[in-house]
Formats: sequence, structure tokens, C-alpha cells
Amino acid sequence: MDYFRPIAMTDPARPEGALPLAGGWCWFDRAEHLTRAGSRGLVAASELPEDVRHRLTAPRAPLAGLSLDAPRLMGILNVTPDSFSDGGRFHAPDRALAHARAMAEAGAEILDIGGESTRPGSADVEREEEIARTAPVIAALKEGGLRVPVSIDTRKSAVAVAALDAGAEIVNDVAALGYDPDLAALVARRGVPVCLMHAQGTPATMQADPRYDNVLLDVYDFLAERIAAAEAAGIPRERIIVDPGIGFGKTVAHNLALLRGLSIFHGLGCAVLLGASRKRFIGAIAGCGAEARADLRVPGTVAVTLAGVAQGVQIHRVHDIVEAKQALRLWQAATQGEEP
Repeated sequence: MDYFRPIAMTDPARPEGALPLAGGWCWFDRAEHLTRAGSRGLVAASELPEDVRHRLTAPRAPLAGLSLDAPRLMGILNVTPDSFSDGGRFHAPDRALAHARAMAEAGAEILDIGGESTRPGSADVEREEEIARTAPVIAALKEGGLRVPVSIDTRKSAVAVAALDAGAEIVNDVAALGYDPDLAALVARRGVPVCLMHAQGTPATMQADPRYDNVLLDVYDFLAERIAAAEAAGIPRERIIVDPGIGFGKTVAHNLALLRGLSIFHGLGCAVLLGASRKRFIGAIAGCGAEARADLRVPGTVAVTLAGVAQGVQIHRVHDIVEAKQALRLWQAATQGEEP
């Protein structure tokens, strides 16, 4: 099988014949031709197969009313007692609501609310408990006039039903519709976008010696298969988001290979989400105490986020909206001359 990784560029000196990447802020005039046997070098964008060229260039459909022609920030709200990143700081409903509103005011354009920790080694949460943690918070936010879309981070259809009934507009499934057989039909019936994420194993086991033949191509093939399954269930591709699953069954080397090759995932014809915020690999590379403390991984998160922006990734799932928003504004100003 052939794969094509567009060489994403943002320089204002754009050559004649360069193509837009996913209808966004990046362009490309070359792509790396990859196979399971290795790289076959660069090919001109004009020489790409027509179906490949279409998927790489076509503008992505709006997400819950939000256009994807610019990078978007998704704020993370973990209403759990055992999150790796915030240690249960927002488990209490009043704190969760205050933090959600603060993220929206700071520039979050989507809020992703989850009631089950998926950190390495975590155990499953009963669906009733997960509903009790998430649905009331979503309902309170919507009743309070929150205008940004809310995503429910869950693998379970019952949790998604309660969240959608409470006002959520997106389903974010770390199991890519492979955990609960009823979730795909629910998403199709409700007509909402869904994010399909790659993970190797379950949260309880995923970091126990993960292995791949070729992590970039293996993840690409997995997501292509899950997109096909979603389409077969009645979910159109324009409502599908893909997430390579940084940190979910990956070593540091696997994560870095995915980050270097992120632009390949535009070939799936879907919006791309990057969720690397405060992940352990950032601490492993950064040092300076960040190995053991997630709150010291914010600068590294910003660096990874901007690397994703430079490859045309549309949605960035982060904990620290103020820092990410500031970095994004400066990146846009410095590279594209955009002033707020």
C-alpha cells in the first residue's frame, strides 16, 4: 500500500502550483511517498493520485458550527478524582463549572469533559458514576449560557446519551467506537461529530511494552479501518475527527515518530486532533523536574502544540488555554502576519 505525507509549509513565499492543506493555513507542493518497505522519496503534489490529492486538499467541514480554516483550542475538563494532569482538582462540581467558564473566557473554542480517567494503569468507571460526574456539569454550563461547543469524552453509549441530552454536541471516544457496540449507532442517529482515537490496549495495560511494525503507518491504517466502520454505521466522513492517540500505548520514540509525521493523517480526509497536553513523554524529554510533575510540562506542551499547528492540525486538546492561546497568537503573528 502507498501512503503520502504532505510536506506542510507556512512560508508566505508560496510557489505557483502549491496546494492548500485541508483547506487551511498550510500549503504543500511535495509529499513523501511511503510504503511498508520504506520511503520512496518525494513526489510533486501535481503528480499525486487524484483521490489522494482531493483528500489532502479539501476543506474540512465545520465542527459543531466551528470552522476549521484556523487552529482551534479544545479545553480539557476532567471531572475525575484521579486524573494524571490535575489530581482531581475539578472533581467537585462547583470547581468544574468555574474552571470550564474560565477556559471559555480565556479562548477555549471547545470544552472536552470527561468523567473516566484514561491515564496509564487506570481502571474502568461504572457508567452510572461517569454519568453522575459529567451530565450535571454539562447541563449547568449550558443553562448558564455557555456558547462554546461541549464534547463528551467517553467510550460508553449510556454516558454519551446523558451528555448529549444535557447539551453536549460532540463525542470523543478514545476507543474509536470499538468499546461499546451501541455508540456508533447513537452517534449516527444523533447526527453529531465523533473523534476516533488510536490506542493500543486498554488504559490499564496500554503502556506495558507497546510495539509496532511502523507506528506511523500502523496508526494510519487503524484509523482508516475505524473510519470505514463508522461510515458503515451511518456516520459520514465529514463528521469524523481522527486523533493519533499520543501517549496511548506508545513509547517516547513512538510519540515522536507520530509528531514528526502528523501531516500524513490529513490523507484520511478528516479533521485531525492532537492531544499531547502534559503527557509523560514531554516530561521525559524536558527534564527539569517535569518527569514527575505534570504541571511543569506546560512549556513542552506549547512546543508540541505549535509543531502540530505547523503541520495543519486543526484541533488542539490542551489543559492550559491561556498559555496555548498566547503561543498561537504569537505564532500566527510571526509566521503569517496575523494580528488579533
